[in-house]
Amino acid sequence: MHNLGRTRSSVKRDHILQTPDTFIRTVLPGMTDATAIVHVAPAAGAAFTQYTAELESQGTLGATCLQRFVFVTEGVADLATDTSFKTLTTGSFAYIPAGLAHTLTAQEKTVLAVIEKPYEPLAGVCAPSLLIGHEDDAIPTALMGDEDLQVRALIPDNPSFDFAVNTMTYQPGAALALVEIHVMEHGLLMLEGGGIYRLGDAWYPVTAGDFIWMAPFCPQWFGALGKKPAKYLIYKDWNRHPIG
Repeated sequence: MHNLGRTRSSVKRDHILQTPDTFIRTVLPGMTDATAIVHVAPAAGAAFTQYTAELESQGTLGATCLQRFVFVTEGVADLATDTSFKTLTTGSFAYIPAGLAHTLTAQEKTVLAVIEKPYEPLAGVCAPSLLIGHEDDAIPTALMGDEDLQVRALIPDNPSFDFAVNTMTYQPGAALALVEIHVMEHGLLMLEGGGIYRLGDAWYPVTAGDFIWMAPFCPQWFGALGKKPAKYLIYKDWNRHPIG
């Protein structure tokens, strides 16, 4: 049943809301038994690419020369390099540095949030190495002292990394304390629950499965609604001077 041209999705100069009813699947180079939903890319004005990869059993991601971050939202996958082999389950994540040859193969139907971008070196600082972890092992921190809004940092706050990825969990009724306007851009994937997101001068209902891109200096605010917590995975560029 079509929606007669209606959708919650919206594309503006400084933000994108992409909802599942507008997802288009494609196959990226090197993928086998897998498809990708590209949420944002440099073609839209972003400095990074983020996509959802849907892998069948034994499906694989293609190779990349870029740094890559992977978060497992569903299923099980094996990550192999020349010197390591790790099994990633739901909630697991991996940071794979630029140029590190690797394979990622699903054991069963698996869904991954994937972030890729060129690495920005910092003078006097060594590039990061392979990092593998699980969200449950990241210590939650109350944002601005609000115990109803917990942040888990998945990448260490270390100058070798040029971006950060966190999960943020809001109890029902919890909200950001202010409208944020800043130089970092964001890629945000709603994982659980829902609420209202202000982007620029627009207000959007959002729910699990939605994706949001926020350009630098886009006014942004979120409040959780409903009877269960809202959680999202969020990327931001970090640890680098704005003028390069």
